[in-house]
Amino acid sequence: MVVLLFSITEFIGRFHPVLVHLPVGILLLAVLFQWLSLKKQFQSLQVAVGIALFCGMLSAVASCVSGYLLSTTDDYDKALIFKHQWFGIAVAATSVIAWYLNKKNKQTKWVMLAMALLIILTGHLGGSITHGSDYLTKSFTHSDKEMGDTVQKPIPDVQEAVAYTAVIKPILAARCYGCHGPNKQKGKLRLDEPNFILKGGKDGEVIVAGKAEESALIKRIVLQKDNKDHMPPLEKPQLSKQEIDLLHWWITGGADFNKKVKDIVQTKNIQPILQSVQSGKIKEEKTLATLPEQLVEKAATTAIQHLQARGVAVIPVAQNSNYLSANFVAVDSFTEKDLQLLEPLKRQLIWLKLSNSAVADTDLAAITRLPSLTRLFLDKTRVTDKGLQQLKNCLQLQYLNLVGTKVTAKGLTQLTGLKNLQQLYLYQTSISGPDWIYLKKIFPKTFIDTGGYKIQQLDSDTVELKKAPVN
Repeated sequence: MVVLLFSITEFIGRFHPVLVHLPVGILLLAVLFQWLSLKKQFQSLQVAVGIALFCGMLSAVASCVSGYLLSTTDDYDKALIFKHQWFGIAVAATSVIAWYLNKKNKQTKWVMLAMALLIILTGHLGGSITHGSDYLTKSFTHSDKEMGDTVQKPIPDVQEAVAYTAVIKPILAARCYGCHGPNKQKGKLRLDEPNFILKGGKDGEVIVAGKAEESALIKRIVLQKDNKDHMPPLEKPQLSKQEIDLLHWWITGGADFNKKVKDIVQTKNIQPILQSVQSGKIKEEKTLATLPEQLVEKAATTAIQHLQARGVAVIPVAQNSNYLSANFVAVDSFTEKDLQLLEPLKRQLIWLKLSNSAVADTDLAAITRLPSLTRLFLDKTRVTDKGLQQLKNCLQLQYLNLVGTKVTAKGLTQLTGLKNLQQLYLYQTSISGPDWIYLKKIFPKTFIDTGGYKIQQLDSDTVELKKAPVN
């Protein structure tokens, strides 16, 4: 019974963000009508003042009740809640006084002015609770470019810096403090201080030192975005792959708040990311353009039919678009002639998926005749450095997946002329050690995925077993 009562009160409290805007708009409108009605040509508005005050008064009282019920969830900073609550009560009380005086045909203009000032102060405190105390000045202290990255102070020598202070805390500040900081604590969880992090929230610990996969913090972050338990919420800025890797690395290394970076074991995947931290920013994974801006005519139906007869899936990349995607996943006994079938679609084909196929270096000559390609999947194929030479003329290429191939850092230097290349996937290749740092230098504007991270296996997931291709 107690649990049911608590659930009902919490449910009612959730209506506060909806109700709170009613008195703000209605009462401020009443103030405007009141001051306008002091002029002879607007005296007819006096009738509307009483109606607006009555409606605003009721909504103000309802907002106070729902706000109090919402505050009992313990998701917010107590000091800010206290101020916001009493200023809100003051607004409601002032609106009652203004309505009463207006009904008695007494002077209300100064009461109305006081009410307007209280509304502004109460609204500011409400904004501070939900968006942080610096929500008004934040846009002046960060550039638009910085708002997309995790902004950190440049570090002269990242290896000598304290890992938590220099690397982890800025990530938590940028991605987590909005809901789990000093102003708001959803699930009774704060992540702005070490003692709060170790304490966890109402569901228990969020970090298991040395075991990142068992830590709730990591589990929540790597959940599918449409999962209700995914963090941060879908409408909030999401963590990049590099940020997740750094959190995973720190927790796996013991989640120590005092250790220096050099004292925590560093894998080949984490080294280039730490180098980017030293420069002052952890870059976001870039978003790929879905479609080229230039329109294109419809592809020949016979050309598509020939590919489909070979088992190639050819579909539009978007609704009402003539641009196409080709997927060879169902093609048996792949030959070079299969790729030659793509040439009639050279203007329309922008995505090509050859994953897990028998594609070799000699086959890639046919790809050079597809100038519109923006995404190319060559993962788990027989492509080597020799084949990469064929790709240097694919100038529109934005995405290249070479996971599980035998390419090397030296071979990838052949692709430095691809100025549009935004994402490069190189997990399980022949690249190792210092090569990662070298690649970041020669591809400064490209997101390089080094892999090696783990995704939580959910009870609802299914596993499909396929026979590996014979190379």
